[in-house]
Parts: sequence; C-alpha cells; structure tokens
Amino acid sequence: MTNQTALVTGAASGIGFAVAKDLCLKGYNVLVSDLNEQHANEAAESLRSSGGDAEAYRLDVSSQNEIENLFEQAAPIDILVNNAGLQHVAKLEEFPVDTWKLLIDVLLTGPAMLARAALPGMKARNFGRVINIGSIHSLIASPYKSAYVAAKHGLLGFSKTLALETAEHDITVNTICPAYVRTALVDQQITDQAKTHGISEQEVIDNIMLQPMPKKSFISPEEICGTVSYLISDAARNMTGQQVVLDGAWTAR
Repeated sequence: MTNQTALVTGAASGIGFAVAKDLCLKGYNVLVSDLNEQHANEAAESLRSSGGDAEAYRLDVSSQNEIENLFEQAAPIDILVNNAGLQHVAKLEEFPVDTWKLLIDVLLTGPAMLARAALPGMKARNFGRVINIGSIHSLIASPYKSAYVAAKHGLLGFSKTLALETAEHDITVNTICPAYVRTALVDQQITDQAKTHGISEQEVIDNIMLQPMPKKSFISPEEICGTVSYLISDAARNMTGQQVVLDGAWTAR
C-alpha cells in the first residue's frame, strides 16, 4: 500500500475509470472525479467494493470555483491524471461558438488550472506526477475537429513548459498520446463522423480511424494504465516534458 493520493478526472467511465481502477489495485488513494456526481459515486463505490481506496467528487474541470473547492476538501494530490474530455465533430463554419470554447476550457484550460492548484503541495513535498491524456490528435490533425485538435496540440506545449518550470523538484509532467481507444466517447465519434461524411459506421472505423494505423487496432485501456504506471514510477523520474505515443506506428510514416 501507498499513502499517496491520485486525482483522476473524467474517472466515472472509459479511460478514466480504467486508470482509477488500476491505481486502486496498486494501493493508491484515488479521487474519482466526474462531471456527473451520481456516476462518480457509482464508480467509487465499485472500486471500494473491490477493495480499493476511492472517494467520489463532482468536478467540472472548466469551473475554477469547483477546482478550488475540490482542493480545499481533498487530501493533498501527489498524482494528477488529466483525463476529462469531450468531442464535437463539425465544419468550423458550422461549429457552435460556445461548444468550441467549451472544448478548449475542458481539454486545455482545465488541465492547466488543475496542475496550478496541485503544484504548491507537490513542491512542498518535493514529489508530483502530472499526466495529461492527450491524443494522436496532439500530433496530427483530422478535418471537422478543429477545437479538439487545437486543444490537444496545446496540451503538449503546456506540458513542456510546466516540465521546465518544475524541473528543480521531483515533479514530472508528461502527455500520453494514444490513437483511438474504444470507449463511449469514440463510439459517439463514430456515429458523428458517419453522419458528417455520409458513410457507414463500419466505414468510419475501417477507412478513417484505423486506416492510417499500420497495426489496424484500437488502443486498449490497459495500455494506457500500463503507461501511467511507468510514468509515476521511480524509473521515470527523469522523464518529463515528453509525449508517449501509442499509435501503432501511425506517425512513423
């Protein structure tokens, strides 16, 4: 067991729940945060029923007040996993302005403000791990995803800058960049892209999502968990300001 605390955002489902569960199994106290309070409570209860140490928090990562309130209530954060996300697929001229801004707030500003809140405690204890869940779209672009691509590209620049600012401490800041992970969010993208492109959902999978990937395979949540485990370990104490790319050789071309 460890006395360290990990905060995982968007932890009620998908990648976030997989990471929260894996951290619980490794003995971390996990703060399960999600926009949907009921789902957060259900996820935390599921983890506790399996023997994990988990607490639930409602958290809108686009709200500075909610970020500050969580840090006032919760135990000091040693590990921050910025995972909360959403997607909207549309041509820029048809992209709702408020939705564009919301994606930037959730995917880029939220992680920055959460790290901002966590850093004083991390520096005081001379230990911290900030892990941002980026995307293949942190490295490449796809049409009709302007806000998502912009935010995920920005996450890399933010991570590199914060790594430089924290280099004198045992704090690391890294970004995991997976290709498509089969989650509810990706399933919704499949539906949206089928509609936008006027093709079938299977054609979206075969010809858009997996076509550029030589291995032709969705990334599994377990692969994300394994990467998180490495990045929080002592073996990765000098790995900072980096992106870990899980893309089946997509960007090797």
